[in-house]
Amino acid sequence: MTQEVLKNIFLCVWMEKLYIGRNIASPSRGISKYSTDVAIENPVDPPVEVKHTQLLINGQFVDAASGKSFPTLDPRTGDVIAHVAEGDAEDINRAVAAARKAFDEGPWPKMTAYERQRILLRFADLIEKHNDELAALETWDNGKPYEQSAKLEVPMLTRLMRYYAGWADKIHGLTVPADGPYHVQTLHEPIGVAGQVIPWNFPLLMFGWKVGPALACGNTIVLKTAEQTPLSAIFAANLLHEAGLPPGVLNVISGFGPAAGAALASHMDVDKFAFTGSTKTGQFVHELASRSNLKPVTSELGGKSPFIVCEDADIDKAVELAHYALFFNQGQCCCAGSRTFVHERVYDEFVEKSKALALKRAVGDPFLEGIEQGPQKEKHCSLKITQVSNAQFEKILKYIKSGVESGATLEAGGERLGNKGYYIKPTVFSNVKVFLLVIITSCIFPQRLRYGYNAKDEIFGPVQSIFKYKDLDEVIRRANATHYGLAAGVFTENLDTANTLTRALRAGSVWVNCFNIFDATIPMGGYKMSGHGREKGIYSLENYLQVKAVVTPLKNPAWL
Repeated sequence: MTQEVLKNIFLCVWMEKLYIGRNIASPSRGISKYSTDVAIENPVDPPVEVKHTQLLINGQFVDAASGKSFPTLDPRTGDVIAHVAEGDAEDINRAVAAARKAFDEGPWPKMTAYERQRILLRFADLIEKHNDELAALETWDNGKPYEQSAKLEVPMLTRLMRYYAGWADKIHGLTVPADGPYHVQTLHEPIGVAGQVIPWNFPLLMFGWKVGPALACGNTIVLKTAEQTPLSAIFAANLLHEAGLPPGVLNVISGFGPAAGAALASHMDVDKFAFTGSTKTGQFVHELASRSNLKPVTSELGGKSPFIVCEDADIDKAVELAHYALFFNQGQCCCAGSRTFVHERVYDEFVEKSKALALKRAVGDPFLEGIEQGPQKEKHCSLKITQVSNAQFEKILKYIKSGVESGATLEAGGERLGNKGYYIKPTVFSNVKVFLLVIITSCIFPQRLRYGYNAKDEIFGPVQSIFKYKDLDEVIRRANATHYGLAAGVFTENLDTANTLTRALRAGSVWVNCFNIFDATIPMGGYKMSGHGREKGIYSLENYLQVKAVVTPLKNPAWL
């Protein structure tokens, strides 16, 4: 594995054998594949303490109105990290009222753009200062490798906030010519109170994707964290207030979707809604938004991204890139390259090398140096009627079992690793057919939902499925044969082939000879049932602005 490939994938070499974990005990031996003694059975004590577990409303940390709390769990062990305030509809009402007052009467939208910019820049400086604390909270709550959190994701959040700070004083309208003696100008105005819901797989980055453009445009916010991973976003929100954000501008509610999330999406005093999560929940969110005040919704939803390896590809490089396109972040990435299409002429070689690479992948305690894959993050269900703490973990294992039963060849992995926590061995399937699995379980809404799963559906775990194809027409047809359209990858040395595929693939992002490039400037969003609108980059600002046309007559104009 070369450092060059990793740089292309992650923009930084977070997998270098470098001791970066300040205050983190370095193991006395190298990590080998499937290490279960030190790396899993005896987890490292995280080098951070949980400071904030309450709701943040109107600039103050407060308990939930009900007095209730819920546990957030360490995916390495299943143990409770902390109990976090459980917000519900009453808390959403309090938070929306604070955001509305801050927008209608407070200083934030009335500040000069330069003043807002300075606050966002101070926030970025504080993120940088608290890099290690944020990274440790993210890893502890989520399970992703600390090296990934500390050297990639927190610095990306810092960069993102500086990017949006730069936009704050560059948002303006136009002067428009008219067919008559009129002066016409357009104003780009903040939309008002934005409701936002972020997911559990990238809590900090999604916090930045949502909060950055909304604040740069002068809006106020009520943000609901994912109930599985509330800790890092609450910490970051406190830093933003330390940077000088006025009370009520950003309110953070931890809680569950059926109570807090649904109340926010359907609230009549929320002007705009943004959601990242599953397609099933996204459909429900759009329905709630339309049935209330018809608020506009930006949604970044599920994916089942194709990764296409052409016959002219450098196989060793393609194997490495496809491996990280899928296994990055424990496979818990909406745009993961989970359908690997390989040309029949190089298929067998690709499968063998993919198997070998999966078997070498270091899985274990994410706080240890050199670990590439931590535990799966679990979905809690707290719906009064049931309590399921390992739904996602069990769902992945059921999908794997279904693949084996369908006749696909299990090349590597396919089972739990260790006896503690939620670790799954990196899994590789070849000779994959379209197989069916029906799971009667859900922790999204109070009612149980029926899920039909096949090779086109999102597993959201460390499972690579390798398909064989004959020609471009076939692979284009099969790659597009899904309800999703979030991302795609193409690996080829032929420019004509790359151009053909990038234009034919129905996806919001197409990476050519690279994958998972998430610069602040690059828009992210999907086609079809992968969502509406774009996040990051200049396009994200449109989500949080209203365009107003102002027309005034001109008397005896010197020119038109």
